[in-house]
Amino acid sequence: MDIDGAGLRERKKQATRIALSWAAIRLTVERGLDNVRVEDIAAAAGVSTRTFSNYFGSKGEAIVARHHDRARAIAAALRERPADEPIWTAITHAALAGFALGEPVTEGRPPDRSWVEGLRLMVAEPALQSEFQKAGAAAEAEIALVVAERTGTDAATDVYPRLVAGVVGAALSVVTQQWLVTDPPRPMEDLLRDVFGRLAAGLPEPR
Repeated sequence: MDIDGAGLRERKKQATRIALSWAAIRLTVERGLDNVRVEDIAAAAGVSTRTFSNYFGSKGEAIVARHHDRARAIAAALRERPADEPIWTAITHAALAGFALGEPVTEGRPPDRSWVEGLRLMVAEPALQSEFQKAGAAAEAEIALVVAERTGTDAATDVYPRLVAGVVGAALSVVTQQWLVTDPPRPMEDLLRDVFGRLAAGLPEPR
């Protein structure tokens, strides 16, 4: 087997998947979910509708795919953190790494108000809620496995890894919602450090 060739094919497949997901997000933010067709997403990503179907079963799956990618990135980053690092310190760094994934739709510019408002409407879209819930459950399962590895526990039977993963999932949701409602949006890094810093401190009451 040509290992280099196989690796190149996988990278191309991943690039296509990312392009389709970002196209779905951008078009939905700009037009609204009901005004976006699979054909539009495929055309915006420069591929055929058949290629779209090879990656996603619906436009909702394509939109939520970046949530899956971020969860995998956070889990992978957590797995790479030093074994003796306190769990919440490790998780904070992993979350920062996960949210550092590039967002080509804004090309590195601060998001404008219309873009944030479109994102807010997209996240609240009733037709997407089941996809977001499935993505959240998958994310928590991945994080629980890594937490179990770090702590010598069992993700299937022990409370601790599942509890930590659930708290992480809730924290990431709070970070996202806070970013969407703050005008102008605070840097995501600041929000992540704030939220996970509170968790690391035992979530004390505000003074």
